[in-house]
Amino acid sequence: MESGESIRLVNYEPTVASFLEEARAGLAKPQKTLPCKFFYDERGSELFVRICELDEYYLTRTEISIMRAHALEMGKAIGPGCALIEYGIGSALKTRILLDHLKNPAACIPVDISRSYLLRSASELARDFPAIEILPVCANFSEPFEVPETRRELERAVAYFPGSTIGNLSPAEAAALLGNMAATCGSGGGLLIGIDLIKDTALLEAAYNDSQGVTAAFNKNILVRMNRELGANFDLEKFDHLAFYNEAERRVESHLVSRANQRVRLGEEEFAFQEGETIHSENSQKYDIEDFSAFAAGCGFRREGVWTDARDMFAVLFLSLE
Repeated sequence: MESGESIRLVNYEPTVASFLEEARAGLAKPQKTLPCKFFYDERGSELFVRICELDEYYLTRTEISIMRAHALEMGKAIGPGCALIEYGIGSALKTRILLDHLKNPAACIPVDISRSYLLRSASELARDFPAIEILPVCANFSEPFEVPETRRELERAVAYFPGSTIGNLSPAEAAALLGNMAATCGSGGGLLIGIDLIKDTALLEAAYNDSQGVTAAFNKNILVRMNRELGANFDLEKFDHLAFYNEAERRVESHLVSRANQRVRLGEEEFAFQEGETIHSENSQKYDIEDFSAFAAGCGFRREGVWTDARDMFAVLFLSLE
């Protein structure tokens, strides 16, 4: 456990060795991949905050509008004296809206893979919500992690997973994560989760291909990290950002496209790229509310509340555990 000012940090930050191992394994596949969790160093987290402010990126402002309109109802569904365990804290804007509408919350446990960004957000929450115990955990939240003990006895533990971040996971990974959340929150626990809904292809693709190129910089940031941390020699000018809606899979796919035949060094290995070959870097799954509710039910969660915007672009669901 580490401390950042008055904040106690539980640190499971992925090591450079694990980053290298996962990157090598992904680039060795016939369809090259890289794990999207490694987008989120401090620079990647800052770029994602900028993405959330873009005109084309409807997801954040739509979810925030839902939170502002219905946070009181969400707080009543969650109930008093909870520990809120947030998976992927980011800038904590939605967290603040929720904390303002919870009754006497015992603790907020923000979890994020970017240690520096996590400490900054946790310190700001501790300053602005002094009555709530803030217990940050630096971890890859798709893997099990130990939740720190709270000073106060809890009425229940509730996971909070905004942003439709679950859409970055494959169905098997999403099921595993929901299972981990159920085990972490335990009997009587709950989950408040945001999901992006299926909609017009043009609107979806515009959200991931912004005119300012911020999303492209975010996608390429993983190559920047690999050059800096793993000693790779990616030439960023030789890769383009590509995002498109895969209708059959109901997901937006993000890729990095090689602009030429080239070889890239990573550690002691070299990887060949053909012109036009891609690295599949991220998925952003889109959902139907009934289908997602059935999927969550298979992981032990019962739907208790649904809130959407006027255009049914996004939804926030509250799910409970027996």
